[in-house]
Amino acid sequence: MSYPLFLITWEFKSLSCHKHKEIAYKNKLRLKLSQFIFSCMLRKNDESAVNEESLMSKEIVIVGAGFAGMWTALSAARLAKLKKADDISVVVIAPVAELRVRPRFYESKVQTLVSPLMPVFEAMGVKFITGNVTHIESEKQLVVYVDENQNLVTKHYDRLVLAAGSNLRRDMVKGIAEHAFDLDQIDTAAVLEQHLNGLASKPSSQARNTVVVCGGGFTGIEIATELPARLKALLGESEPVRVIIIERNGQIGTNYSQELQDVIKQATDDLEIEWILNAQIEEITAHGLRLCSGEEIQSDTVIWTAGVKANDLTNVFAKQQGPQGRLHVESSLKVVDQSNIFATGDVAYAATDDKGNHALMSCQHAILMGKFAGHNVAASLLDCDYLPYKQENYVTCLDLGSWGAVFTEGWDQKVKSVKEDAKKIKIAITNELIYPPKAELDLIMEQADPLAPWV
Repeated sequence: MSYPLFLITWEFKSLSCHKHKEIAYKNKLRLKLSQFIFSCMLRKNDESAVNEESLMSKEIVIVGAGFAGMWTALSAARLAKLKKADDISVVVIAPVAELRVRPRFYESKVQTLVSPLMPVFEAMGVKFITGNVTHIESEKQLVVYVDENQNLVTKHYDRLVLAAGSNLRRDMVKGIAEHAFDLDQIDTAAVLEQHLNGLASKPSSQARNTVVVCGGGFTGIEIATELPARLKALLGESEPVRVIIIERNGQIGTNYSQELQDVIKQATDDLEIEWILNAQIEEITAHGLRLCSGEEIQSDTVIWTAGVKANDLTNVFAKQQGPQGRLHVESSLKVVDQSNIFATGDVAYAATDDKGNHALMSCQHAILMGKFAGHNVAASLLDCDYLPYKQENYVTCLDLGSWGAVFTEGWDQKVKSVKEDAKKIKIAITNELIYPPKAELDLIMEQADPLAPWV
């Protein structure tokens, strides 16, 4: 709003000295009055600017659109809607507006394992920015990202939620980056699938027919048990295929319950998968790999699955980093000693209960952590109480290829189902349960509730 300024000029002609002084005095008074009015106008404008700023939208910026990021956005928007807080906006920054279903990247047709996010975001009024966040300036409450035109952009936030996920470590053994395949991201998983599909065009040889999986964790086991049937389908039933798992520990599934170990061993034995235990890899080469023992394995296909770390953005908060670079958080999922920043999913080292268990880098934990993080980050702007994150129930559902699957309950991993029965559970989880909800407001409001039933 603009205000007119009145500048009063006086013209003097044939005036007496007394009259001149009187008019000059009145002019001086008028000038002071004009200056006073002008200063009041400026002060009013300043106050209006402050009031307008205080009424401006408060922005929650979420970095990442994986399981944790998606549910953080939906849950934050949910609480804002419940409180009729139209002044709070929720913004997600990620390279692409789709959920990439990472737990299924060992399957074929990996490029189809995505789900669009704009329908659910639009239903909840969540904004999306295409970009890759490269830096966080926490003192200034800014994130820096590269947009789709490769421009460097700076964005302010009132609250930040770091949900940037995790990445495979490629610095553990010489030759990983140059010669190994992996399932870490959809693009690298697609490269592996293309390579496998191309093996049939190569002459039959021991190296062509041998796949080496480095790492005997869940990812390594799921891709290894998937491969025998897939390789037979690609190369022919009569071709002798060989799948080997290299494990540095002295037994299969060292960190798993004895029950679960026994099932994994039975499945891999039945599928004729070999284990090489107590093995350290010295180097991965263009022709296979060499163990520290000196043994060399000829293979055209070496898959690296060992070693995962939180996204490099966590390095900004070095004092708060814990195991695997994950950030120590309070029960609200607010980063320790950071008043405006929350962390969730793979980047958060969060206690799930009072028994010493912590959330794993898994979609099972990322989904519920996202719901709590979203609720609590919105609550921090709405002066509402936090909901402390808890996830006492824990299940394991491990795909074991054509053998079936295994389903366990509890942190002690008691086996509840195996083979085809467990496979049905696995398919229900990975093909339905973990996908985004339908883009229906009432359904999203219900499912984004952190206290709604979950695994």
